[in-house]
Amino acid sequence: MILVDTNVLLYAADLDSDFHSVCRERLEAWRGQAAPVYLTWSICYEFLQVATHPRVFRAPWTLTRAWRFLAALLAAPALELLRPTGRHAAVLAQTLVELPDLRGNVIHDLHTAVLMREHGVSKICTRDDDFHRFPFLTVVDPLR
Repeated sequence: MILVDTNVLLYAADLDSDFHSVCRERLEAWRGQAAPVYLTWSICYEFLQVATHPRVFRAPWTLTRAWRFLAALLAAPALELLRPTGRHAAVLAQTLVELPDLRGNVIHDLHTAVLMREHGVSKICTRDDDFHRFPFLTVVDPLR
């Protein structure tokens, strides 16, 4: 069980990225496995934002193309979306007590981390070092 972060999706999608081949191969391998692979809706929206942004993505995609990429992932049998449950507020509160110094841009990562904790998913595939702040997560760098 592993959650795939936005940056891995972007590298897998971006043919110009130095990390494209490795991330694309990892993504394809996960799509075909029996064990669940996870995304969140916020990761999906962030992918749409970055993939279509002319100042961020090297060769910005149309929204239709970016959605097709995501839709193909979402259709994979192993892919599941993590959604808040009735426990979400309690898990968030517990995490805030444990990590009171979180702020700013890491709050987006906090949302992902809390969803993962809530569902018992402990591994995240990402190049984002901010996820090391969450002691209940194991960060898997796709390039290592």
